Amino acid sequence: MADLIRYAAQLEDAASGSLPPVDKWNPEISGEIDLVIKRDGTWMHEGAPIKRAPLVRLFSTVLKREGQKYFLVTPVEKLEIRVEDAPFVAVLMKQDSQGPDQNLTFTTNVGDTIGAGRDHRLEFRTDMNTGESAPYLHVRMGLDARIARAVFYDLVDLCETRTIGGEKHFGVYSGGEFFFTRTGG
Repeated sequence: MADLIRYAAQLEDAASGSLPPVDKWNPEISGEIDLVIKRDGTWMHEGAPIKRAPLVRLFSTVLKREGQKYFLVTPVEKLEIRVEDAPFVAVLMKQDSQGPDQNLTFTTNVGDTIGAGRDHRLEFRTDMNTGESAPYLHVRMGLDARIARAVFYDLVDLCETRTIGGEKHFGVYSGGEFFFTRTGG
């Protein structure tokens, strides 16, 4: 943990704007840290929310997923954390154009801006406990953002029903792609 805090301080000072190459960092697992990313996007450390937004942003840049596990990594340290749902929440959406030419850009709770399209797919998942469908957006390297409820309502307003392969689908265009969920028939 000491290396992680030291590394965080170095990153804060650097403020380069680019993401660290966490995909190239593969240290041995150093242990766990009592850090939980709640379903609502709140980052909790030892049961209390982390209130410094720049620190949360910083930690989000060194987040890595391996299988179903999440880690904060540095070149020399790897600490497992817990994520209740997705590590990020898409809290804003901007629409550019309409219909098949439409581009949707989402902003996450940690400040990432992502345009939905071929490399950043929208996916509708069904919650096994509630049976409700919710949209998610791929952010980077296996890390996703759950679309916040208010943004979801805005997204639904842009959706349309299309028949594809004889089946009706409810979905939305972005980045030249049609993202949908099957509606039946």
